[in-house]
Amino acid sequence: MKILYAIQGTGNGHSSRAIEIVPHLQKRAEVDVLISGYQCELQLPFDVKYKLYGLSFIFGKKGGIDLWKTLRKTKIKNLLKEIKSLPVKDYDLVINDFEPVSAWACKLKNVPLISLSHQNAVADDNAPKYGTFKLEKLLLKYYAPAKNKFGFHFKTYSSATFLPIIRKEIRHRNITNKGHYTVYLPAYGDKKLLKLLSTFKDVKWEIFSKHTQQFELHNNITIRPIDGKDFIKSIASSNGVLCGAGFETPAEALYLRKKLMVIPMKNQYEQQCNALALKEMGVPVLKKLNKKQLSKIEKWLKSKETVKVQYPDVTEDILDALILPYYNESILPEITIG
Repeated sequence: MKILYAIQGTGNGHSSRAIEIVPHLQKRAEVDVLISGYQCELQLPFDVKYKLYGLSFIFGKKGGIDLWKTLRKTKIKNLLKEIKSLPVKDYDLVINDFEPVSAWACKLKNVPLISLSHQNAVADDNAPKYGTFKLEKLLLKYYAPAKNKFGFHFKTYSSATFLPIIRKEIRHRNITNKGHYTVYLPAYGDKKLLKLLSTFKDVKWEIFSKHTQQFELHNNITIRPIDGKDFIKSIASSNGVLCGAGFETPAEALYLRKKLMVIPMKNQYEQQCNALALKEMGVPVLKKLNKKQLSKIEKWLKSKETVKVQYPDVTEDILDALILPYYNESILPEITIG
Protein backbone atom coordinates (compact mmCIF):
# COMPACT_ATOMS: atom_id res chain seq x y z
CA MET A 1 0.00 0.00 0.00
CA LYS A 2 1.25 3.49 -0.87
CA ILE A 3 0.33 6.48 1.30
CA LEU A 4 1.07 10.15 0.75
CA TYR A 5 1.20 12.11 4.00
CA ALA A 6 0.77 15.84 3.33
CA ILE A 7 1.70 18.55 5.83
CA GLN A 8 0.82 22.24 5.99
CA GLY A 9 4.07 24.16 6.50
CA THR A 10 2.69 27.29 8.21
CA GLY A 11 3.88 27.14 11.80
CA ASN A 12 5.40 24.09 13.50
CA GLY A 13 2.32 22.30 14.82
CA HIS A 14 1.57 20.22 11.73
CA SER A 15 5.22 19.14 11.48
CA SER A 16 5.51 18.18 15.14
CA ARG A 17 2.43 15.98 14.73
CA ALA A 18 3.94 14.41 11.60
CA ILE A 19 7.05 13.46 13.58
CA GLU A 20 4.82 11.10 15.57
CA ILE A 21 2.48 9.94 12.82
CA VAL A 22 4.83 9.17 9.92
CA PRO A 23 6.93 6.47 11.69
CA HIS A 24 3.72 4.61 12.61
CA LEU A 25 2.51 4.77 9.00
CA GLN A 26 5.89 3.56 7.72
CA LYS A 27 5.40 0.33 9.68
CA ARG A 28 2.21 -0.35 7.73
CA ALA A 29 2.81 1.00 4.24
CA GLU A 30 5.15 2.65 1.78
CA VAL A 31 4.97 6.33 2.75
CA ASP A 32 5.96 9.49 0.89
CA VAL A 33 5.83 12.88 2.63
CA LEU A 34 4.76 16.22 1.19
CA ILE A 35 5.11 19.61 2.83
CA SER A 36 3.88 22.89 1.40
CA GLY A 37 4.49 26.37 2.77
CA TYR A 38 7.48 28.25 4.10
CA GLN A 39 6.94 29.10 7.78
CA CYS A 40 8.18 25.92 9.49
CA GLU A 41 11.46 25.78 11.46
CA LEU A 42 11.36 22.16 12.65
CA GLN A 43 13.75 19.63 11.13
CA LEU A 44 11.85 16.51 10.09
CA PRO A 45 13.58 13.18 10.89
CA PHE A 46 12.51 11.57 7.59
CA ASP A 47 12.80 12.27 3.89
CA VAL A 48 10.38 14.72 2.28
CA LYS A 49 9.64 13.76 -1.34
CA TYR A 50 7.58 16.84 -2.28
CA LYS A 51 8.50 20.34 -1.10
CA LEU A 52 5.92 22.71 -2.54
CA TYR A 53 5.34 26.45 -2.31
CA GLY A 54 1.66 25.95 -1.58
CA LEU A 55 -0.35 28.62 0.19
CA SER A 56 0.98 29.96 3.49
CA PHE A 57 0.11 32.66 5.99
CA ILE A 58 2.80 35.09 7.14
CA PHE A 59 3.07 36.02 10.82
CA GLY A 60 3.19 39.74 11.54
CA LYS A 61 4.68 41.58 14.53
CA LYS A 62 1.55 43.20 15.95
CA GLY A 63 -0.34 40.17 17.19
CA GLY A 64 -1.80 38.71 14.01
CA ILE A 65 -1.35 37.53 10.43
CA ASP A 66 0.36 40.01 8.12
CA LEU A 67 -2.31 40.00 5.41
CA TRP A 68 -0.36 42.26 3.05
CA LYS A 69 2.77 40.08 3.13
CA THR A 70 0.60 36.98 2.83
CA LEU A 71 -1.06 38.35 -0.32
CA ARG A 72 2.28 39.49 -1.76
CA LYS A 73 3.73 35.99 -1.36
CA THR A 74 0.64 34.21 -2.70
CA LYS A 75 1.24 32.71 -6.13
CA ILE A 76 -2.11 31.55 -7.50
CA LYS A 77 -0.77 30.36 -10.88
CA ASN A 78 1.93 28.37 -9.15
CA LEU A 79 -0.62 26.89 -6.72
CA LEU A 80 -2.85 25.74 -9.59
CA LYS A 81 0.16 24.27 -11.38
CA GLU A 82 1.19 22.33 -8.24
CA ILE A 83 -2.35 20.99 -7.79
CA LYS A 84 -2.52 19.86 -11.42
CA SER A 85 0.93 18.24 -11.50
CA LEU A 86 0.90 16.45 -8.13
CA PRO A 87 0.70 12.69 -8.94
CA VAL A 88 -1.85 11.74 -6.26
CA LYS A 89 -3.13 8.88 -8.46
CA ASP A 90 0.12 7.05 -7.66
CA TYR A 91 -1.16 6.51 -4.12
CA ASP A 92 -3.79 4.25 -2.57
CA LEU A 93 -4.51 6.85 0.10
CA VAL A 94 -3.60 10.45 0.93
CA ILE A 95 -3.61 11.57 4.57
CA ASN A 96 -3.79 15.33 4.78
CA ASP A 97 -3.01 17.68 7.68
CA PHE A 98 -4.65 20.90 6.41
CA GLU A 99 -2.49 20.94 3.28
CA PRO A 100 -4.19 22.58 0.27
CA VAL A 101 -2.29 21.23 -2.76
CA SER A 102 -2.86 17.52 -2.13
CA ALA A 103 -6.41 18.10 -0.86
CA TRP A 104 -7.51 19.88 -4.03
CA ALA A 105 -5.58 17.43 -6.22
CA CYS A 106 -7.44 14.52 -4.59
CA LYS A 107 -10.77 16.29 -4.96
CA LEU A 108 -10.22 17.00 -8.66
CA LYS A 109 -8.78 13.54 -9.45
CA ASN A 110 -11.11 11.52 -7.20
CA VAL A 111 -8.35 9.98 -5.05
CA PRO A 112 -9.15 8.63 -1.53
CA LEU A 113 -8.22 11.16 1.14
CA ILE A 114 -8.44 11.30 4.92
CA SER A 115 -8.22 14.75 6.47
CA LEU A 116 -6.58 14.55 9.89
CA SER A 117 -5.98 17.95 11.47
CA HIS A 118 -6.68 20.23 14.40
CA GLN A 119 -8.67 22.49 12.08
CA ASN A 120 -11.25 19.72 11.59
CA ALA A 121 -11.85 19.58 15.34
CA VAL A 122 -12.23 23.37 15.49
CA ALA A 123 -14.86 23.18 12.76
CA ASP A 124 -16.75 20.38 14.56
CA ASP A 125 -20.30 21.48 15.45
CA ASN A 126 -19.75 20.60 19.12
CA ALA A 127 -16.49 22.50 19.61
CA PRO A 128 -16.43 26.07 21.02
CA LYS A 129 -16.98 28.74 18.38
CA TYR A 130 -15.93 32.37 18.44
CA GLY A 131 -18.36 34.90 16.98
CA THR A 132 -19.70 34.76 13.44
CA PHE A 133 -16.55 34.75 11.32
CA LYS A 134 -18.20 33.58 8.08
CA LEU A 135 -15.08 34.08 5.95
CA GLU A 136 -12.91 32.14 8.39
CA LYS A 137 -15.43 29.29 8.55
CA LEU A 138 -15.39 29.10 4.76
CA LEU A 139 -11.60 29.05 4.84
CA LEU A 140 -11.60 26.08 7.23
CA LYS A 141 -14.01 24.29 4.90
CA TYR A 142 -12.44 24.99 1.52
CA TYR A 143 -8.72 25.62 2.19
CA ALA A 144 -8.06 21.86 2.20
CA PRO A 145 -11.40 20.20 1.31
CA ALA A 146 -12.21 16.61 2.26
CA LYS A 147 -15.19 14.33 2.88
CA ASN A 148 -13.61 12.11 5.55
CA LYS A 149 -12.58 14.46 8.35
CA PHE A 150 -11.13 13.73 11.78
CA GLY A 151 -9.52 16.16 14.20
CA PHE A 152 -7.49 16.73 17.35
CA HIS A 153 -8.52 19.07 20.15
CA PHE A 154 -7.86 19.76 23.83
CA LYS A 155 -11.00 17.74 24.64
CA THR A 156 -13.04 15.14 22.74
CA TYR A 157 -16.06 17.09 21.56
CA SER A 158 -17.38 14.30 19.31
CA SER A 159 -16.60 10.81 18.01
CA ALA A 160 -14.58 12.42 15.18
CA THR A 161 -12.35 14.31 17.63
CA PHE A 162 -9.25 12.81 19.26
CA LEU A 163 -7.07 14.09 22.10
CA PRO A 164 -3.73 15.73 21.19
CA ILE A 165 -0.82 13.72 19.85
CA ILE A 166 2.10 14.40 22.19
CA ARG A 167 5.59 13.94 20.80
CA LYS A 168 7.81 11.27 22.38
CA GLU A 169 10.37 13.99 23.13
CA ILE A 170 7.74 15.54 25.38
CA ARG A 171 6.28 12.31 26.80
CA HIS A 172 9.68 10.98 27.86
CA ARG A 173 11.10 14.31 29.03
CA ASN A 174 12.19 14.73 32.61
CA ILE A 175 9.97 17.50 34.05
CA THR A 176 11.72 20.06 36.26
CA ASN A 177 11.20 23.65 37.36
CA LYS A 178 14.15 26.02 37.03
CA GLY A 179 11.97 29.07 37.58
CA HIS A 180 11.96 30.67 34.13
CA TYR A 181 8.98 31.29 31.83
CA THR A 182 9.03 30.13 28.21
CA VAL A 183 7.52 32.55 25.68
CA TYR A 184 6.42 31.71 22.14
CA LEU A 185 4.41 34.54 20.55
CA PRO A 186 5.44 34.55 16.86
CA ALA A 187 2.83 37.17 15.92
CA TYR A 188 4.54 39.79 18.12
CA GLY A 189 7.82 41.54 17.43
CA ASP A 190 10.79 41.13 19.74
CA LYS A 191 10.89 44.84 20.64
CA LYS A 192 7.33 44.79 21.91
CA LEU A 193 7.91 41.63 23.93
CA LEU A 194 11.05 43.12 25.47
CA LYS A 195 9.32 46.36 26.37
CA LEU A 196 6.38 44.72 28.12
CA LEU A 197 8.00 41.69 29.73
CA SER A 198 10.93 43.72 31.10
CA THR A 199 8.35 45.24 33.47
CA PHE A 200 8.72 42.05 35.54
CA LYS A 201 12.37 42.50 36.50
CA ASP A 202 12.46 39.55 38.91
CA VAL A 203 11.16 37.08 36.33
CA LYS A 204 13.44 35.21 33.94
CA TRP A 205 11.94 35.04 30.45
CA GLU A 206 13.11 32.77 27.62
CA ILE A 207 11.64 34.08 24.36
CA PHE A 208 11.71 31.92 21.22
CA SER A 209 11.39 34.19 18.21
CA LYS A 210 10.67 33.84 14.49
CA HIS A 211 12.17 37.28 13.99
CA THR A 212 15.80 36.67 14.94
CA GLN A 213 18.65 34.40 13.85
CA GLN A 214 20.89 34.89 16.87
CA PHE A 215 20.89 34.60 20.64
CA GLU A 216 20.35 37.87 22.55
CA LEU A 217 20.56 38.64 26.25
CA HIS A 218 18.71 41.62 27.73
CA ASN A 219 19.09 41.58 31.53
CA ASN A 220 16.47 39.06 32.72
CA ILE A 221 15.27 38.23 29.18
CA THR A 222 16.85 35.98 26.57
CA ILE A 223 15.74 35.93 22.94
CA ARG A 224 16.70 33.01 20.76
CA PRO A 225 15.78 31.66 17.32
CA ILE A 226 13.38 28.74 17.05
CA ASP A 227 15.11 25.43 17.73
CA GLY A 228 13.05 22.33 18.46
CA LYS A 229 15.39 20.73 21.01
CA ASP A 230 16.08 23.98 22.86
CA PHE A 231 12.36 24.77 22.96
CA ILE A 232 11.45 21.39 24.45
CA LYS A 233 14.24 21.74 26.99
CA SER A 234 12.97 25.20 27.94
CA ILE A 235 9.29 24.34 28.43
CA ALA A 236 10.05 21.08 30.25
CA SER A 237 12.15 22.96 32.82
CA SER A 238 9.99 26.09 33.01
CA ASN A 239 7.71 27.47 35.69
CA GLY A 240 5.14 28.37 33.03
CA VAL A 241 4.47 28.99 29.36
CA LEU A 242 3.17 32.19 27.72
CA CYS A 243 2.22 31.50 24.12
CA GLY A 244 -0.28 31.99 21.33
CA ALA A 245 -3.54 30.05 21.28
CA GLY A 246 -2.33 27.57 18.70
CA PHE A 247 -2.71 23.89 19.41
CA GLU A 248 0.50 21.90 19.87
CA THR A 249 2.39 24.22 22.22
CA PRO A 250 -0.54 24.71 24.64
CA ALA A 251 -1.29 20.97 24.54
CA GLU A 252 2.33 20.11 25.33
CA ALA A 253 2.47 22.67 28.14
CA LEU A 254 -0.70 21.18 29.65
CA TYR A 255 0.72 17.66 29.34
CA LEU A 256 3.89 18.78 31.13
CA ARG A 257 1.71 20.22 33.94
CA LYS A 258 3.00 23.75 33.41
CA LYS A 259 1.18 26.98 34.19
CA LEU A 260 -0.21 28.25 30.91
CA MET A 261 -1.42 31.61 29.63
CA VAL A 262 -2.40 32.14 25.99
CA ILE A 263 -2.89 35.14 23.71
CA PRO A 264 -4.83 34.33 20.51
CA MET A 265 -3.70 35.98 17.30
CA LYS A 266 -5.83 38.88 16.08
CA ASN A 267 -8.32 38.05 13.32
CA GLN A 268 -7.35 34.38 13.48
CA TYR A 269 -10.55 32.41 13.89
CA GLU A 270 -8.91 29.10 14.79
CA GLN A 271 -6.90 30.61 17.63
CA GLN A 272 -9.92 32.51 18.94
CA CYS A 273 -11.82 29.23 19.11
CA ASN A 274 -8.85 27.53 20.78
CA ALA A 275 -8.76 30.30 23.37
CA LEU A 276 -12.42 29.68 24.19
CA ALA A 277 -11.77 25.96 24.65
CA LEU A 278 -8.77 26.63 26.89
CA LYS A 279 -10.68 29.22 28.91
CA GLU A 280 -13.42 26.66 29.56
CA MET A 281 -10.71 24.35 30.93
CA GLY A 282 -9.43 27.04 33.29
CA VAL A 283 -6.49 28.45 31.31
CA PRO A 284 -6.13 32.26 31.58
CA VAL A 285 -6.55 34.06 28.25
CA LEU A 286 -5.49 37.57 27.20
CA LYS A 287 -7.22 39.29 24.28
CA LYS A 288 -3.98 41.03 23.29
CA LEU A 289 -0.57 41.93 24.66
CA ASN A 290 -0.35 45.53 25.86
CA LYS A 291 0.18 47.59 29.03
CA LYS A 292 -3.42 47.11 30.14
CA GLN A 293 -2.81 43.36 30.42
CA LEU A 294 0.25 43.58 32.68
CA SER A 295 -1.80 43.25 35.86
CA LYS A 296 -3.31 40.01 34.57
CA ILE A 297 0.14 38.67 33.70
CA GLU A 298 1.35 39.60 37.19
CA LYS A 299 -1.57 37.72 38.74
CA TRP A 300 -0.76 34.68 36.62
CA LEU A 301 2.90 34.82 37.60
CA LYS A 302 1.96 34.74 41.28
CA SER A 303 -0.52 31.90 40.81
CA LYS A 304 0.42 28.27 41.36
CA GLU A 305 -2.65 26.77 39.68
CA THR A 306 -2.25 24.38 36.75
CA VAL A 307 -4.86 22.63 34.61
CA LYS A 308 -4.71 18.85 34.88
CA VAL A 309 -5.20 16.77 31.71
CA GLN A 310 -4.85 13.14 30.66
CA TYR A 311 -3.46 12.69 27.15
CA PRO A 312 -2.72 8.95 26.65
CA ASP A 313 -0.60 7.71 23.76
CA VAL A 314 -3.15 6.22 21.34
CA THR A 315 -1.67 7.45 18.04
CA GLU A 316 -1.11 3.93 16.71
CA ASP A 317 -4.67 2.86 17.51
CA ILE A 318 -6.11 5.95 15.77
CA LEU A 319 -4.08 5.39 12.59
CA ASP A 320 -4.90 1.68 12.44
CA ALA A 321 -8.62 2.40 12.71
CA LEU A 322 -8.49 5.07 10.01
CA ILE A 323 -6.40 3.31 7.36
CA LEU A 324 -7.64 -0.28 7.77
CA PRO A 325 -10.57 0.02 5.31
CA TYR A 326 -8.28 1.48 2.64
CA TYR A 327 -5.55 -1.06 3.31
CA ASN A 328 -7.97 -3.96 2.82
CA GLU A 329 -9.23 -2.52 -0.44
CA SER A 330 -5.69 -2.07 -1.76
CA ILE A 331 -4.64 -5.69 -1.17
CA LEU A 332 -7.92 -7.33 -2.15
CA PRO A 333 -7.13 -7.46 -5.90
CA GLU A 334 -3.78 -9.12 -5.18
CA ILE A 335 -5.44 -11.77 -3.02
CA THR A 336 -8.10 -12.45 -5.67
CA ILE A 337 -5.61 -12.78 -8.52
CA GLY A 338 -3.33 -15.08 -6.52
